[in-house]
Amino acid sequence: MSPISARAKQRLVILVATRKGGWLFHGDAGRKNWTADGPHFLGHNISHLQLDPRDGRTLLAAAKTGHLGPTIFRSTDLGVSWQEAQQPPAFAQPSAPDTDLPARSVDHTFWLTPGHASESGTWYAGTSPQGLFRSEDSGVSWAPLAGVNDNPQLRGWMGTVQDGTPDGPKLHSIIIDPRDPAHLYFGMSGGGVHESRDGGQTWATLIQGMQVVGGFDPNDVSFHDPHCLRLCPSKPDRLYQQNHCGIYRIDRSGDPANDVWQRIGEKMPASVGDIGFPMVVHPTDADTAWVFPMDGSDVWPRTAPDGSPAAYITRDAGNTWQRLDRGLPQAQAWWTLKRQAMTVDAQPAPALYLGTTSGELWIGHEEGASWANIARHLPEIYAVEVAVLQ
Repeated sequence: MSPISARAKQRLVILVATRKGGWLFHGDAGRKNWTADGPHFLGHNISHLQLDPRDGRTLLAAAKTGHLGPTIFRSTDLGVSWQEAQQPPAFAQPSAPDTDLPARSVDHTFWLTPGHASESGTWYAGTSPQGLFRSEDSGVSWAPLAGVNDNPQLRGWMGTVQDGTPDGPKLHSIIIDPRDPAHLYFGMSGGGVHESRDGGQTWATLIQGMQVVGGFDPNDVSFHDPHCLRLCPSKPDRLYQQNHCGIYRIDRSGDPANDVWQRIGEKMPASVGDIGFPMVVHPTDADTAWVFPMDGSDVWPRTAPDGSPAAYITRDAGNTWQRLDRGLPQAQAWWTLKRQAMTVDAQPAPALYLGTTSGELWIGHEEGASWANIARHLPEIYAVEVAVLQ
């Protein structure tokens, strides 16, 4: 079968996680017609829905339920049936009576990342309070990574469940280098960006060049607040970041002394600024990335600037930015996006997908040049992912 014929038969599914459940939106290869499947887990907080790209059928849902508490649900039939994980993410309790590390409990799992393509069944999960967990059986059971969760230095930068974002600090943006399953990254809100080259046993900070809120010490890692971190699939030594204090890019050199984040958001229009939560990178062009800015002025209203929401694209690695708002509301639209609520597909002409705090699901055709609404009146959307079904 030719590549063109194969693409014509592909079906897409948009995975939408919300404050009151999860939805699957099935679409054809033309991305014109969408059919809703849901709600799944109506009434439960679903922080993230992910489809395993290695088998194309295993779905994981990070849930916080009223009766089960924080857990992971699994489906191997695209949501027809679900099973709760036998051992969801849970912190190991300190074993030494004189330990300086207090016991913690998972409030909710926030982020799910499938493992490396060579590691079938491996998944990673980030939680609030901040912790990192790994599953080697497709999400049936989860084990804490002691190199993070029991690391006194990392724990000192994490804060407590009462600190940070309104519903607790997050360990997020878990990234596996496509060239090396032992090379990992994650971000902490707050607590900076961290990197491991030995499968998570040891970690190094990656914060050179990043700014912090005025009046705080940038050398104190706990004051660094990455919102979303992305690695370029076509150029894995390049990462982009949407931070509490701007938009950044880093090109890894192999020399830690030269690995410095460059603030590329200063080229954004001054009236809009470069504050926001989501960051999306192009699947095949490392110079192209998207952000969705929000009003970060004064008391941080966390709304669209001037009530006029728009994505912004760079095609030259952050040297210039272009506004993308055709089809989006032009005034009195005060919604914004969570950090996981914007993504891009890997079709020959990629489309963007975003979910709003007001419960709307949008598609941006032609790399975001033209927007169309897919669904309205959903609960507040936490995360949006897209996957291909054969």
